[in-house]
Amino acid sequence: MDATTRPMRADARRNYDRILECARQTFAELGTEAPLDEIARRTGVGPGTLYRHFPNRAALIEAVYRSSIEALSRRAAELLDADYTPLEALDLWVRAQVDFVMNRRGLAVTLKAALDRDSDTFMLCSTIATEAAAAVLRPAQEAGLVRPELEPKDLIRLGHGIGAACEQTPEAAERLLTVVLAGLRTSP
Repeated sequence: MDATTRPMRADARRNYDRILECARQTFAELGTEAPLDEIARRTGVGPGTLYRHFPNRAALIEAVYRSSIEALSRRAAELLDADYTPLEALDLWVRAQVDFVMNRRGLAVTLKAALDRDSDTFMLCSTIATEAAAAVLRPAQEAGLVRPELEPKDLIRLGHGIGAACEQTPEAAERLLTVVLAGLRTSP
């Protein structure tokens, strides 16, 4: 049984979270082939601690990718729980997704390349992202504020497209987001 499926002590959870964050940064800097001992060193834990949580490179890559997608999903839930209108929540989540893609695109591409597209992790992450998009899209559609033909995957594609297109020109993202988000609405 791995560390992600059983309750962890508080210190073990802190180590797990620190390893994930350090791995995310190290993979972004050095790629997914970065030495695991280097990640342990940067985290300030021994290699044994890293391997106790992540028995191999693939397990660590999958955990980093999954935690990144889960964070974006949590953002959707936070927006829905806050005092935003359905349209505001939708707009803010698409903006968060674009920001996520722009600021982690290199890492996301590297992580996706290291994952098998038929893997359980990749499929789970696709499901999590789609459910988050559906959660912010559905209330806006039910209120008649956005086009009824939109599908959750459309939001993911739009956010990814803008983020990827603006990676080298981040100043263009706001302009494109304004145009695209206006195009999602049922009325100007």
